[in-house]
Amino acid sequence: MVALTLKKKERISRRSLIEKLFTGGCSRSMSIFPLRAVYTFVDRDDEGVAVQILVSVSKRHFKRAVKRNRVKRQIRESFRLNKTILSDAMPGHEGKTLEIAFIWLADKLYSSEEIESRMVALLHRINEKS
Repeated sequence: MVALTLKKKERISRRSLIEKLFTGGCSRSMSIFPLRAVYTFVDRDDEGVAVQILVSVSKRHFKRAVKRNRVKRQIRESFRLNKTILSDAMPGHEGKTLEIAFIWLADKLYSSEEIESRMVALLHRINEKS
């Protein structure tokens, strides 16, 4: 049973990991509008978590920080509630951490239910591909 929490160590915060995610040749990408996921498997560090995430909402889409923060909260919450979907992808990758960057693509706000349904579909696709 995986706890439905999103702790600090489950977030990507080191610059080296972020650069490896976006510049590394082994990362994959897929989109289900309005979300895009860039993901890769990395050797597990001392944190020992199976999945780490990063959430990005561009200032180009939302000028006001209030709206950007709302979208980031919605994405994190939908991931938190549905992260057990990825537990099936991990048995083949012992000793590895799945790093995922969620990037917002739309110029308008969506309801939390719509974001959650798209997140579920995206996580299922990541699970199938890995």
